[in-house]
Amino acid sequence: MRTLREQGLETPLQQKRLVEKWPEVAGPMIMRYTLNTYIYNQTLYVRLSNPALRADLSMRRQEFTKKRNTLVGEQVITDIRFC
Repeated sequence: MRTLREQGLETPLQQKRLVEKWPEVAGPMIMRYTLNTYIYNQTLYVRLSNPALRADLSMRRQEFTKKRNTLVGEQVITDIRFC
């Protein structure tokens, strides 16, 4: 049986886990304004409905990037963009 890495499925699986853990990292207040999350080219995109929150989180994006990668146990994303 081939491993996930050999099949090229390890990274997509880690990305899926990372997106699913957004509520855990963000917390209930941020989740109220989260419209969508997805990963493209090792960047997590978080679409928010509140411009003030978007600006605040953009300043803290390195903190969120580290926290996200720590949750899945490896570097899956290199950046987070709040849009």
